[in-house]
Amino acid sequence: MRRTALSALLSHWRRHPLQLASLLLGLALATALWSGVQAINAEARASYDRAARILGQDRLEQLAPRDGQRFSQQVYVDLRRAGWLVSPLMEGRWSHAGKSVQVYGIDPFTAPQDSLPPAVGETGEITEFLTPPGLGFAAPETVADLAGEEGLPRLVATEGMAPGIVFADVGIAQTLLQAEGKLSRLLLLPDQPLGRPPLEDIAPGLERRAPQEQADVAQLTGSFHLNLTAFGFLSFAVGLFIVHSAIGLAFEQRRPMFRTLRALGLPLRTLVSILAAEVMLLALVAGLGGIALGYVIAAALLPDVAASLRGLYGASVSGSLSLRPEWWLGGLAIAMVGAGVAAAQSLYRLWHLPLLAPAQPRAWARASARALTGQGLLAGALAVVALLALFFGKGIVGGFVLLGALLLSAALALPAALSVILSNAERVSRGVLSHWFWADTRQQVPGLSLALMALLLALSANIGVGTMVASFRVTFTEWLDQRLPSELYVTARTEDEAARLRDWLTPRTDALLPIWKIEGPVLGAKAEIYGVADHRTYPDNWPLILGTPDVWQTLARGEGAIINEQLWRREDLDLGETIPLPGGAERPLVGVYADYGNPHGQVIIGVADLISLYPDLDRRRYAIRTDPETVPALRSALTEDFGLPQDNMIDQGKVKEISLMVFEKTFAVTAALNVLTMGIAGFAMFTSLLTLSTMRLPQLAPVWALGLTRGRLARLELLRALLLAALTMVLALPVGLMLAWVLLAVVNVEAFGWRLPMHVFPADWLWLAALALAAAGLAAAWPAWRLARLQPTTLLKVFADER
Repeated sequence: MRRTALSALLSHWRRHPLQLASLLLGLALATALWSGVQAINAEARASYDRAARILGQDRLEQLAPRDGQRFSQQVYVDLRRAGWLVSPLMEGRWSHAGKSVQVYGIDPFTAPQDSLPPAVGETGEITEFLTPPGLGFAAPETVADLAGEEGLPRLVATEGMAPGIVFADVGIAQTLLQAEGKLSRLLLLPDQPLGRPPLEDIAPGLERRAPQEQADVAQLTGSFHLNLTAFGFLSFAVGLFIVHSAIGLAFEQRRPMFRTLRALGLPLRTLVSILAAEVMLLALVAGLGGIALGYVIAAALLPDVAASLRGLYGASVSGSLSLRPEWWLGGLAIAMVGAGVAAAQSLYRLWHLPLLAPAQPRAWARASARALTGQGLLAGALAVVALLALFFGKGIVGGFVLLGALLLSAALALPAALSVILSNAERVSRGVLSHWFWADTRQQVPGLSLALMALLLALSANIGVGTMVASFRVTFTEWLDQRLPSELYVTARTEDEAARLRDWLTPRTDALLPIWKIEGPVLGAKAEIYGVADHRTYPDNWPLILGTPDVWQTLARGEGAIINEQLWRREDLDLGETIPLPGGAERPLVGVYADYGNPHGQVIIGVADLISLYPDLDRRRYAIRTDPETVPALRSALTEDFGLPQDNMIDQGKVKEISLMVFEKTFAVTAALNVLTMGIAGFAMFTSLLTLSTMRLPQLAPVWALGLTRGRLARLELLRALLLAALTMVLALPVGLMLAWVLLAVVNVEAFGWRLPMHVFPADWLWLAALALAAAGLAAAWPAWRLARLQPTTLLKVFADER
């Protein structure tokens, strides 16, 4: 009996191959986007783990300078002579002709062997490694990227290393980073001898730091990956609507079959079990296809994600994808869970209806009405959750709870809102045909509700994310114009050359503004401390969020500090509060400035104050104020007369170009996911309209018999689809704007620490509306064409069947 029942149930898919294809394709698309995003996140996390393991940063204590500056390697010698088991480390970023790489200089004889990549510890070319020009170890992709670059030692491709990193001998690294005789940090070996003198007696400028303070990239990028995960989940939810729609229609079409099987003696429990097994089997097939598609999507998007993470956070992520079990097993599991959730409602209805009720359309309709009532109640409950998250939610998780509840509440409330609008239109309509059109359109809303909800989610996400990105672009561009007023930026190769460059430039320019900084801990986290000159450039161009009336004069006197918005929001500081600086100095807070795109805290004090606190700082970078017309001539003179390489000069336009390129890379992934989500929503409409077209003959046949031609009926079907898409777009607009506000004012502040002003772009909405109408038109075109070419005998059969 079970075999017969299974054969009968599966025969439905053989007779409806298009419906089976839509079910499999819908679930595969939903799984693909989810598993693709998870594959990207898994690859990034693996890269972070590799980076955190470099030189034991995730488990070894370190000795680091209190003021964040490099220190003399004589300190290392003194510590070793005193019995401290330490290993020197020189690190910094090497750049040339647009290529850059993080360089780690190590001492292979004192570094803990288990903290080095195996190839470094087991090298048989130790002489070449130690002596100039040296030998470097890097990941294969880094070696390929740096092929042919001058100034680097010979690079050896080493599996298992994080990309964007080069290991070299400490002396070779000092030469590469132009820091001879200097060190960045000291690795502290776990087993130290007893009786060694206190650290303060030998190296008072150093302090012990716990291992986790160095491995913070994963924390910095957490919000970025949470954003990707949210987008993947949204796409999965949109795809799940297709699956829900296809499964629901399949159940409804098989109602007579359920009745017959029950009447023949098949127990309800067995029937439900067979249907559940059927859904799981289909989910398994679709899930495997979705994972394969997700791999392709992830491989295509990963290079852009890696570029975004490198530009935003300085995090090195591999640009190639590995087939990791955590994401493909997770993708398969969520495909089966999603299919189970999509089928749960239909199985629940079947379980609770009386023996013969499934074959009675009215009984099924009453069950659907109860489901719609429950859907409305759920929409109201989610709206309450959104309000609670808005007023009481904390952190980025609270922001995403607000987003999710808002979107789902709006989607679930859509059928009711459309029914109200169509009822009012029906009430004011004139003429029989017009009256029938509005009434029939309202009757189609339940059947199309899932596809329309998917369209609403996709449109809202596009409006919200598009408004956020466009607002960010406008604000960021204006901010760059303000923050980059200098016409030319130069970097000397050495301190001596920097002194000569100052003397050479002073009579040839309007002003020479130092760009000097140190890095060190401020309020428990890594921060940059800059010094600014007493010049009109800063009061005229730096946008302050808040500040005292004489903020720039206070900085010039060395009596205050201003900080960026990130640090201000993170520590919840007020003007006048004390800002502790590396090395023990303190300055009162006198202002806060916007600093978009910077993940770290930043402090600005007067340049004279900076020099007095940190006399050994790097003084090689300058910004030049001059007449913009003279910049080409000045660049030529700097190269030909002074001898400064072109690579050491960068003009204002180039800095903006690089910054905007990082910005566009950052949102390239978001734009791609937006397009994919819209594609899935369009497919949801197509499958729903196509399936419903075969079920609408009983409604259309009487109208045709009354004199309406098949061509006119087809045009009305097309118009109905366009009307519903247009109404969905209108309702999606306020939802999308609320989504944009949440992203800008809540999620962005929690994720990045700064808030953006919101701008609106009505022209983009018109384009999106045109896209939605085009998607609806394409989705309805094939069913309408089939209706226009339908044989009259098919319509006549409706009346014959009724008899």
